[in-house]
Amino acid sequence: MPSAPAVPTSAPDEPGVKQPTVKQMTLKQPPAADRVYAHVKQGVLERRYEGGTLLTEGELAEAVGVSRTPVREALLRLEAEGLIRLYPKKGALVLPVSAQEIADVVETRQLVEEHAARKAVPASPRLIARLEELLAQQKEQAAAGDLAAAAVTDRCFHAEIVRSGGNEILSRLYDQLRDRQLRMGVAVMHAHPDRITKTLTEHEEILEALRSGDAEAVVGIIHRHVSWFSNLARGEVR
Repeated sequence: MPSAPAVPTSAPDEPGVKQPTVKQMTLKQPPAADRVYAHVKQGVLERRYEGGTLLTEGELAEAVGVSRTPVREALLRLEAEGLIRLYPKKGALVLPVSAQEIADVVETRQLVEEHAARKAVPASPRLIARLEELLAQQKEQAAAGDLAAAAVTDRCFHAEIVRSGGNEILSRLYDQLRDRQLRMGVAVMHAHPDRITKTLTEHEEILEALRSGDAEAVVGIIHRHVSWFSNLARGEVR
């Protein structure tokens, strides 16, 4: 006997079975803890939550629209990254950028960026074009007063030079500095609003030295450019 045809359990257009809309499928939100983590981290990096600010679980839960359980999970992740310090029954304290942190980041940046700069010469047309694009973008952001965006583009400018060296291990090491660089960059731009003009000038100098193929000039400009941050920590290093 021929077997009976299989009956599908629920056809896409079966009456009574409500199918998700395209909008529902494409707008699915990330897990609650991830949303809290992103909210707080972005706030810290952009200085909406400045150093010394005490954040409570209740306030964050209300701001993101979640329960307190994912808030605790997100805060534990941020504490492990060194951005906050948890105090039981009180909340989370946003840690300020310390003089020692600035000194440590400057030293690491100099080691990685100066080495990568030597390897970047002769610079490829792709690298030059990308740096030109980032410099133009940073100028627009600075003119608009968007210091947070300018800090992100500043970091991208230097990261492109590091990646061009072709050393994946150094690139990953440099990427680990990302959050610290962004936080320091935004803090410096707010404290020294005139610094953005100097930064743009030095980026132009770096780009011109790369175009001319002068490796030592590139290294010298980068050293001077990055070393400026260490002035903020002078006399305060533990």
